[in-house]
Amino acid sequence: MNYNPSRTLAYGVASVLVLALAVACAAAQTPKISNVDLCNGKNRAAAEPQIMGCTAVIKANADSPAVLAVAHNNRGNAFSREGEYELAIRDYNEAIKLSPNSARPLNNRGVAYQKKGDYDLAIADFATAIKIDPNYTDALANRAETYQKKGDYAEAVKDFNEAIRLKPTMAVLWNERCWARAVTGDLQGALADCNESLRLEPNTAATLDSRGFAYLKLGEWDGAINDYNSALQLDRTLATALYGRGYAKLKKGNASGGNADIAAAKAAERNVAEEFARYGLR
Repeated sequence: MNYNPSRTLAYGVASVLVLALAVACAAAQTPKISNVDLCNGKNRAAAEPQIMGCTAVIKANADSPAVLAVAHNNRGNAFSREGEYELAIRDYNEAIKLSPNSARPLNNRGVAYQKKGDYDLAIADFATAIKIDPNYTDALANRAETYQKKGDYAEAVKDFNEAIRLKPTMAVLWNERCWARAVTGDLQGALADCNESLRLEPNTAATLDSRGFAYLKLGEWDGAINDYNSALQLDRTLATALYGRGYAKLKKGNASGGNADIAAAKAAERNVAEEFARYGLR
């Protein structure tokens, strides 16, 4: 959801492939284990060491498609973290050529396309990944996220339904479906989802913000203000919570408090008012 970056799922996956890379390289006794560790993302705080490690692995394993596929995937993830989406896509293309039945590089390329705003290409990649692995929760969640970015909340809810069926203890999925349901007008369903998300993961600013939004659409101003207050205690600069609280205050007749919150929200996120207007809150 572009209005609130803290919500974004966008799972790019390398971890499941780490053992495959380590085992394959150990069997070949090359390259040095330090490059394998770097390519596996041991130092994920910085992308450059991972890129360097994967590049070394690729150069040393030209005749090993399995190793090359993993190294290209992981280097693609490092490029994607740096915002170098074209370079990431180039690596994912190679990984997909080398391992066409692997769902992960397809998912990861979909994430890169999503970040670039190429939503249809992203959805196509997620769909192929899900076809290969119908239980791939990350791809389902990423496709749902992309549908939301396109404004297709009904399709997003369908994917969140399946993702929640597969991973019912994953709080962020309940929060995401809460938001999508609130946008579509299923407000009681939204509240139930946000409540479950908060039961699984209490004191989460994004979920309190989502539930505040549902209360806002219900016209329950006090409930909205309470949730936005709690969200802002956890994240003082959360623009949507500031704007939503300001909106509720204005509805309750508190012009000075409402206008102050809305001004602060606009200072934190320039387009926040347009986002709320898009959801019918003007």
